[in-house]
Amino acid sequence: MARASHLLGMNARNLLYIKKLNPKRLKNIVDSKLKTKKILKKNGLPVPKLIKIFRNIDDIETFDYSKLPNSFVIKPVHGFGGGGIMVVFGKRKSWWVLQDGQEVNIDDIKLHLYDILDGSFAIGNIPDTAYIEQKVKIHRAFKQYAFRGTPDIRIIVYNMVPVMAMLRLPTEESRGRANLHQGAIGVGVDIATGITIHGFYKNKEIKFLPHSKKKINGLKIPDWEEILRLSVETQKVLGLGYIGVDIVLDKDNGPLILEVNARPGLGIQAANKDALRRRLDRVEDLKVKTVEKGIRVGKELFGGEISQKIQEISGRPVVGTLVPVEITGANKKRKEYIAKVDTGAWRTTICRQIAEELGLDKKIITKQKVWSAMGAEERPIINLKFSIGKKKIFTKAFIADRVSLKTKMIIGRKDLHGFLIDPSKHLDLKRSLIENSDNRSV
Repeated sequence: MARASHLLGMNARNLLYIKKLNPKRLKNIVDSKLKTKKILKKNGLPVPKLIKIFRNIDDIETFDYSKLPNSFVIKPVHGFGGGGIMVVFGKRKSWWVLQDGQEVNIDDIKLHLYDILDGSFAIGNIPDTAYIEQKVKIHRAFKQYAFRGTPDIRIIVYNMVPVMAMLRLPTEESRGRANLHQGAIGVGVDIATGITIHGFYKNKEIKFLPHSKKKINGLKIPDWEEILRLSVETQKVLGLGYIGVDIVLDKDNGPLILEVNARPGLGIQAANKDALRRRLDRVEDLKVKTVEKGIRVGKELFGGEISQKIQEISGRPVVGTLVPVEITGANKKRKEYIAKVDTGAWRTTICRQIAEELGLDKKIITKQKVWSAMGAEERPIINLKFSIGKKKIFTKAFIADRVSLKTKMIIGRKDLHGFLIDPSKHLDLKRSLIENSDNRSV
């Protein structure tokens, strides 16, 4: 777990992020689930289907409850913390069955709707509006992990970057609801891969489901790319700077945006065993203009937990197809570049421009004829010293003209001994950061 000084507390969250980045006008919109749902739907983002809105007593009394589907969800528009939500799991003749097994009839449903209208579950206990929406069908990937209810994925989005994610699993104690304070399990998720990494339940770290031998880490969340896209699109559409987006996976319809929270809770830090404040600081000054870039930034900065575990097991570092390297020049000057990992090439090659910048073009030891798509050419060979992370590499490398290419250096398989290569591990973020740096080049 990160140091306590890096953890985001409630006061800091409210002052530095919510008050500063979430204007009251926009918070009022997000606090209304119906307004939020309407805006998201208007912008082409998927949400659960709305069945009925109850604004007054007449709406409750005149509605034909026989037209309700066998399963549905009743919610207060201004509810918080999961309060007032009634999840109907199925129907038996004239009775409906709730997700905790309790049976209710039409009178029970009407009474619950009256409580919502009276403001029993609203922020400030003000009169509220109730609505009924489609019940999400649990995705088969989660059937063995959730007790009766539907799991959801909470993603914190800041500055159009998904900075932290958590899978919330309903338990018997939470009565099938995915709320941590009601007893649900929080499971941290690796941003880059969508694979679960840590479990948190009743203020303790867990590795298995309660009363089970089923591990909760290593679960791959389906449609992860789409889930990340929806979370960032949601922030872009709503205009708030700091939000929590709750997404569910429907068996038939895929990812749906369930709710948006302008004041997301802080338990996600325990689930990830990492400090949210530190992650927020890392993206605060970045200029992220597109959804795609925001996702790339999030993956690069806050992914890699799975790669780290592989490294711990194998003892071999994991690199992607692009990797930052530090080259030592003739005058011992060091400079960072982004290199392409190319297992199709035997020898490492650096651009003539790099060689000239570092004085390495004066240290040619021999030349060798090579054949490429451009035909035969004679390339200089130099002694080259560079490092990938903590590993130092001493090799003989080609000098070639790569000015017109995206990367000015390729690392051949001769110099990749001891590394594991993950093609899905990208470094698009590094390119963005390098553009604003004087001591790095692509």
